[in-house]
Amino acid sequence: MQPLDADEPAVIGPYRLLGRLGSGGMGRVYLGRSDGGRTVAVKIVHPHYALDEEFRARFRREVAAARRVGGEWTAPVLDADPDAAVPWVATGYAAGPSLTEAVREGAPLPAHCVRVLGAGLAEALAHVHALGLVHRDVKPSNVLLTLDGPRLIDFGIARATDGTASLTATGASIGSPGYMAPEQILGRGVTGAADVFSLGAVLVYAATGESPFPGDSSAALLYKVVHEEPELGALSGGLRDLAAACLAKDPAARPAPAELARRLAPEGAARLVAAGWLPGPVVERVSRSAVRLLDLDTGAGAGAAPVDAPSGPVAFDTPSVDGTFGPPHPSYADAGASVGGVAAPGTGTRAPGKLSVSVAATSVPEGPGGSGRRVSCTVALAVAGAMAAVTVGSVFLLGLLPKDDDSTSAGDGSGQPPAATGAPHPTATDGAGQVPAAYLGTWRGKAAASGGAIPLGTFEVTLRRAERGQRVGKVVQRDPIGNTCTDVLTLTGASPKKLVATGKGVASNGGQCARTTHTVYLRPDGKDLVYTSNDPAAGDPKARLSRVR
Repeated sequence: MQPLDADEPAVIGPYRLLGRLGSGGMGRVYLGRSDGGRTVAVKIVHPHYALDEEFRARFRREVAAARRVGGEWTAPVLDADPDAAVPWVATGYAAGPSLTEAVREGAPLPAHCVRVLGAGLAEALAHVHALGLVHRDVKPSNVLLTLDGPRLIDFGIARATDGTASLTATGASIGSPGYMAPEQILGRGVTGAADVFSLGAVLVYAATGESPFPGDSSAALLYKVVHEEPELGALSGGLRDLAAACLAKDPAARPAPAELARRLAPEGAARLVAAGWLPGPVVERVSRSAVRLLDLDTGAGAGAAPVDAPSGPVAFDTPSVDGTFGPPHPSYADAGASVGGVAAPGTGTRAPGKLSVSVAATSVPEGPGGSGRRVSCTVALAVAGAMAAVTVGSVFLLGLLPKDDDSTSAGDGSGQPPAATGAPHPTATDGAGQVPAAYLGTWRGKAAASGGAIPLGTFEVTLRRAERGQRVGKVVQRDPIGNTCTDVLTLTGASPKKLVATGKGVASNGGQCARTTHTVYLRPDGKDLVYTSNDPAAGDPKARLSRVR
């Protein structure tokens, strides 16, 4: 666990935050504590999902379904607000490393531990499937190792994103390369048998430290899952037979979770756990982390020393937060909320974790011509390494986009150096489309969409001299979970009152960014620039920018 940064929230809903457990393409997750003293994992969804009405509807349904999951080997859903400006959910906190961390930082688990792990997870899946639910993302990072047994986490959220407009538009399939079932990759009907396939892959990883489908790229992993037999490594005996059965290409040939549990632990996983199931180094690590956790409180959380490695759920995100954020690490915003203790850009800093979060249920209207909230190139779907896009006739990973000479770190992607800074700012006239000097330089500020309801992070705009039709600069968006997207701006026209440009994402943007073309307007307002974008279906992003150089 890491201390809260200066621009991270201290409170989300009724929970006081003690530190950050992790982050990913879906958002962030924090360690929180209720007024009654219960420790929880509070997760918020990436703000761009809040732009999608389909996602909100699915999130609401899946959270309701996940509340029903109360099996012994799961982390229960305790609280959620699907209607917040940025939806959030709180689950029971399980003190222990993920299977990924335990294996990566230690060693593969002994056979006895793998047997107990498999029995507990199989019992959890049997309970979940009996409720008519499918997890869809069983993988090592979603399995926690605690003294009280394994825990399967993150029910519902992956399914909530599946089928939303922003995902289906790209053909994305929820899951993790190397752990997804073949039918899941191919976009066929997914049943509980897909979870069994994933469980088999998890058991192989636990026992060998390697996925049964190794590869250098996600596309290669997906191909191997569909077309090649698994590599079971040093697995032997009954464990090898069970893993091979789980990894059958035909869903009907895989054993049911209840059968797996019975074969691994005829008297139940609880009895094996009670006798002690984790290897010594993992027990020592969990115990050390638990002691440090007891020392945490909200007064010291922001400055507390990091707990040994990330422990607890680290799969997707954090809760809705208050409406301002600024460099270097923007936080989430909440429509209509008030912000205390936040310094304006360039005016100073504030103490870590002093951003109070109030949650407002905000309805954001659909944009014309679209089916609910969606995002443009600056707020496109973030796809983590564990999320692949599959299309008919071709398999490709959204994160593996081709690169070109456009750079996101210097210049505007044109190969030319950025405009000189510190230029004088006299009032200038429009010289046949030339840029008045008052615009030149670098500007930065908070951005939001849909009338301020959806936080987008920070926009940094760099402008230089240019003629009409030439590249005039760039926009760099740093979203609230640390992703970066860059748009190149081509000058359409400029006057002392308004600069108009066409924005387009650079080819070197990652999979979380789109490259759609849109119109950008920059208007002077006192010492600031007001940024607007003509993209109604994306919520018409806006930002107030202050000069930084």
